[in-house]
Amino acid sequence: MIGFIQQLRQRTPLGWLQLSHQKSRLLVALSGIAFADVLMFMQLGFQTALFESNTKLHHSMQADIFLLSPQARNVLNLSNFTRRRLYQAMDVQGVKSAEAMYINIVDWKNPQTHEKTSVLVIGINPEKQAFDLADVNSQIDQVKLPDTVLFDRASRGDYKEAIAQVAQGKPVTTEIDRRTITISGLFSIGASFGADGNLITSDQNFLRLFPKREASSVSLGMVQLQPGYDPKQVKIALESHLDHDVKVFTKAEFIEFEINYWKTNTAIGFIFSLGVAMGFMVGVIIVYQVLSTDVNSHIKEYATFKAMGYNNLYLLGVVFEEAIILAVLGFIPGAIAPLGLYYLTRNATNLPVYMTLARALTVLTLTMIMCIISGAIATRKLQSADPADMF
Repeated sequence: MIGFIQQLRQRTPLGWLQLSHQKSRLLVALSGIAFADVLMFMQLGFQTALFESNTKLHHSMQADIFLLSPQARNVLNLSNFTRRRLYQAMDVQGVKSAEAMYINIVDWKNPQTHEKTSVLVIGINPEKQAFDLADVNSQIDQVKLPDTVLFDRASRGDYKEAIAQVAQGKPVTTEIDRRTITISGLFSIGASFGADGNLITSDQNFLRLFPKREASSVSLGMVQLQPGYDPKQVKIALESHLDHDVKVFTKAEFIEFEINYWKTNTAIGFIFSLGVAMGFMVGVIIVYQVLSTDVNSHIKEYATFKAMGYNNLYLLGVVFEEAIILAVLGFIPGAIAPLGLYYLTRNATNLPVYMTLARALTVLTLTMIMCIISGAIATRKLQSADPADMF
């Protein structure tokens, strides 16, 4: 092992010498790799933001098991089921409570700009703690008042003046379907790809906003368990006890249900995956062009190495050395540029787009594979050529 390391130290860095010989070509190659990396970083960032923004609400819900209609597609497209199933769930051993949640997306009038935008309205029983959010739980008594709601301060849109006014204890009024509502408190969940913001109110206020909705027709059932009971075991018991007009999910399954919808049932999830693949292919093509040009311009030198007895593996190692150098050097600017782009995206959309170590390692790995594939393709001519034919 020590001898191998010494051999590496004594070895002439042919790959680096060839790349650095023509600095303009090197800069063009690094720019192309950085561009491909930026594409992959942005698409992966958007994809992660898609999943995180659409499951923040799920994570904040304080329940161990959730009941949904079989026709439900995701939290923005929940079909209703009868409230009777919640009463039946209380008969199952281990169930502490089973509460109804009403959810509907609606256009409301921005209290500051007076423009219409979509928000998710959530109706809960104010006597029961439905969210693991301190801001909601400390202000929940306010939504007991008629036509009063709590507003998500992390919503997408221009709400600075309205939020400042509510934060000072001055209620703000606006309209939903020509019905005047009052914003009396704030909380934070954040915008998603499906809704620009969230409103939380009481179940009675929800039914006032949607008069055609019956109280016995609920969107989501939230089941809390007694201490010491396994959610998976209680889920099995609920599935056997309840009719087939409801689906039973643990909290982890409920979150995965939402992610799977955006990943497989929507065009946007496919587009982000396709964007990553396109960035990868762009990088392969760019690096191949650079390495192929380099191989062709040094074909006589490679022929001399072959004539001297160096095998194809050695020549392949030189090209792979170039590929690894390009991958590492191109990754550095390709990882720095997205930091600014992520910041701009967060400010413009209020979506959770952040750089993570896992994503950086993923893109670095993809960049390495991208450059190695390009190097392998670029050396095909060397492996099959005869030294005498190269002169």
